[in-house]
Amino acid sequence: MVVEIKEYGSAEEIADTLEKEISDTKSTLGDYLRRLDDIRALAEKSKKIREVVMKLAGKKAASESLGEISIGSLSLVLDANPFHELTAIEEVVRSHQERLLVLQKAREALKWLDQLGDTEGLKYVVVESDGVPERILFKIS
Repeated sequence: MVVEIKEYGSAEEIADTLEKEISDTKSTLGDYLRRLDDIRALAEKSKKIREVVMKLAGKKAASESLGEISIGSLSLVLDANPFHELTAIEEVVRSHQERLLVLQKAREALKWLDQLGDTEGLKYVVVESDGVPERILFKIS
């Protein structure tokens, strides 16, 4: 999580920045969802092929080791297959969906700023966490 302080000249500027963040997040989420569909189809094909081969070989499906190694806080998957990639993309999609919801809630919470009227000489000092406004300080200059 990255916390920053940004200064804006108007409520509209904050709203525009938030709208851009929402738009970028939606676009990225859409890309990941398309990729998720592709890898999900590949994972299903892989699963079916594996089941047929195991059946023909007269063997039961062995529970596969993930081949995962942890180095500090980093996890490495050796010989990754479509299921590993599917799990990773699902995690990313969930993260972007959560971010989108947080951004949309922040946008909704900021609608009251439109009612301030004349704000000439007022600066908006905004504390943002990962691009989401958490606190607004009104600064008269």
